[in-house]
Amino acid sequence: MIASNDQSKILNSKNKKIYLIDGTAYVYRAYYAMNLTTAAGKHTGAVYTMVNMLNGIIRDHAPDYMVTVFDAKGKTFRDDIFPEYKANRKPMPDDLRPQYEIIQKLVPAMGIPVLCIPKVEADDVIGTLAVQAEKQNLFTVIASNDKDLAQLVTDQIVLLDEKRSIEIDSDGVQEKFGVPPNRIADYLALVGDNSDNIPGVPGVGAKTASKWLHIHGSLDEIVANADQIGGKVGENLRNGLEQLKLSRELVELKLDVDVEFNLTSFQLVEPDTDVLREIYSQHEFRTFLAELNGDSDHEHKDEINYTAILDEDSLDRLITQLQA
Repeated sequence: MIASNDQSKILNSKNKKIYLIDGTAYVYRAYYAMNLTTAAGKHTGAVYTMVNMLNGIIRDHAPDYMVTVFDAKGKTFRDDIFPEYKANRKPMPDDLRPQYEIIQKLVPAMGIPVLCIPKVEADDVIGTLAVQAEKQNLFTVIASNDKDLAQLVTDQIVLLDEKRSIEIDSDGVQEKFGVPPNRIADYLALVGDNSDNIPGVPGVGAKTASKWLHIHGSLDEIVANADQIGGKVGENLRNGLEQLKLSRELVELKLDVDVEFNLTSFQLVEPDTDVLREIYSQHEFRTFLAELNGDSDHEHKDEINYTAILDEDSLDRLITQLQA
């Protein structure tokens, strides 16, 4: 089921909780959430929002352990398998790139452990940690909207969609995709993923993929019974069996990443206030600076320039400015 936080398994769980944050996805979400600049025009919205999001996790959920995982620079093993992997992806926006570098410096300064492992994606690291945590009877909360991570969900692992303040458990995955978590990789292989340039089977969408998996039980059984599937889509399936095998290999998470599962290193530690003060000052985050200095009753506000459009004349002036 998809439950609200006040009915959450997270809150009801007696086990200790580890929160795994999809750092790269969070950065992009923060970037598109707010357009904020300094007085000199330096873009700071992604940094500002990232601080708020991570502080929100700590404040609202009080994790026993917490790790933010970023994608490492360079190619991964999936690029070795399929050189066109993610070929459709646009490069990181120019105004986000310097903010991303600041965020990678800021997160550990907040006292939050960070991991960044070469040759694999953040999803693979998160998957490996989640499996290890489950073996140690920890309750794992993965903070991400990435559909690939749905294949990890079990009774002890849930996805946290903090934007909508809901968690997604096994029933929630079934409700959203029409298949259980252990068939998500099969499902994604069939439908493909344009953003990652994963081929899939032409003509197979969400409904067809879930229907086939419901009838046959698994991708292997679909392939074994491919001759029984009629129509153009059946022909596409038979013509693309090798490509389908590749797609399955690309979407399946690597759960044996070489990363040490050390709970001591996954504990929140005291923030590095000197680094935070430097970053907050450079980015004109007056509210964060005041909080850092213990001024809980401060009246400082981070300056956000805006114009309220309340009448037709104001709208016309704005249109004129935008056209210029």
